Amino acid sequence: MGCIFIFVFVAHINAWAAQWSTTEYHFQYGNLETPFSGGDQMTQVHTLQHSSGWKYGDNFYFIDVLIPEDSNDINFYGELYSNFSLGKITGKEVGYGPVSDVGLLAGFNMDSDSNIRVYLPGVRLSWDIPGFTFFNTDFTAYLVDNPGTGAPDTDNSFMVDINWKYPFGIGGGKFSIQGHVEYIGEREDDSGSEVKEWILAQPQFRWDLGDMFDMSDKFFLGIEYQYWMNKMGGDTNEYAPQALAVWQF
Repeated sequence: MGCIFIFVFVAHINAWAAQWSTTEYHFQYGNLETPFSGGDQMTQVHTLQHSSGWKYGDNFYFIDVLIPEDSNDINFYGELYSNFSLGKITGKEVGYGPVSDVGLLAGFNMDSDSNIRVYLPGVRLSWDIPGFTFFNTDFTAYLVDNPGTGAPDTDNSFMVDINWKYPFGIGGGKFSIQGHVEYIGEREDDSGSEVKEWILAQPQFRWDLGDMFDMSDKFFLGIEYQYWMNKMGGDTNEYAPQALAVWQF
């Protein structure tokens, strides 16, 4: 409940100043690994995702509800990122060459199963690459705040994340490839055991179904492919295609 309160609070703070705003509901369905209990099971993922731009930067957050079909272990997971654009704040061109802007990034992650909160202060480089709606590289600290009531506490680490959106057309249809790839550095938990570095890639391939009915940018079908090396810092490597439906409102 804490992460939901924070996301709703931030949304209300910035709604009045938003220059643009996009909110989406995602439904995903696929066979996901369960790294702590072992094995895998068909899982529904319901996501509320929001992004918006305002006077001094932009915001992005999502809340996932994961519902495995073979258990009652429903999990809530969320992430929030506020980017403070130095170009917008100063009113000057901050980037150089292909770098169009530099931002100060403040991130927050929360998971209901592990009850761990993570703070991610850092820097964003926004790139001007032809054809891309956006292309960012984020460099942040990975500061773990564990209240001691869930998963073992761990040392701090760092994150590198690449996120993008690339729209294109084929035969009159509208498509896009978008998503992110993150790298989290290795660390140790409070018992001295290794928490392995991981790579998580979640690219989506979307087809704008609504465009066929004069409702462009409203309804999408596609696939999200999840590759997770050392899932949750363990020994599980996940390769999971998931059916994807998106409603943008």
